[in-house]
Amino acid sequence: MHAQHLHHVFPKASQYDPEWVRKHSMGENVLFNLESLTKSLNLKPSMRVLDLGCGKAISSIFLAKEFGVKVWAVDEAVSASDNYQRIREEDCEDLVVPIEADARALPFAEEYFDVVIVVDSYTYFGTDEKYLPYIARFIKPGGYIAIVDVCFTKEIETLDQVPDFLQEDYQNYWYFVHTIDWWKKLWEKTGLVEVQAAKLLNEADLVRENYVKDFKDSDEPDPFAKALELDEQHFISFFKLIGCRTKKTVYLQDYKVELKNQDSTQ
Repeated sequence: MHAQHLHHVFPKASQYDPEWVRKHSMGENVLFNLESLTKSLNLKPSMRVLDLGCGKAISSIFLAKEFGVKVWAVDEAVSASDNYQRIREEDCEDLVVPIEADARALPFAEEYFDVVIVVDSYTYFGTDEKYLPYIARFIKPGGYIAIVDVCFTKEIETLDQVPDFLQEDYQNYWYFVHTIDWWKKLWEKTGLVEVQAAKLLNEADLVRENYVKDFKDSDEPDPFAKALELDEQHFISFFKLIGCRTKKTVYLQDYKVELKNQDSTQ
């Protein structure tokens, strides 16, 4: 893949060490996907941004460095201490706050954030019809929720519709993936956001090509990259979905989440 072409398409993300990005992406190049998303957002230094499902927080570091926004880097699977170490190494501790938290038990005030950004992780918790009403509580009216993630170009409603190349892994890794139209309807019916963008990434083919190349260069098994390599018809793609928070009142209050360390005898 020609470095000059990558720089043209991803002028910000391509400035970062590709080995550093690959090591901390936990999947496809997180900065490529994030830059594709931020092209549709007007981020300003005064904004408070929630980077939800931030993984190893390089997306949060990118947002702080490139846009000067204040970022709360939230992930349940990666410790806040590990992320803080990376944040300090990149001199972003004044702009990025690492937090270890469940996406359904967030420790924030209502209407606190100007923007909620979710890169490559919304499908893990956002397919629940009640999740948008939950996360919308934390977004100011007129603020945005913006996600970029994997999608199908055709909805799978029954198992006999699963393409041959996905048969082996569909019920393990792919059953919660949907089309853009599915996601758009899920958000619109709540009345809590006005959908501003719902489309395949213009850069989807480049993201795919880069990810498959990394997979071939690695000895680590990766069922997602394997599927992309086998997907000759581009049944799998990447999309962005952006919603502007309306003034409609949110009626769902909270998920009932049990404390991880709660003593079962109490």
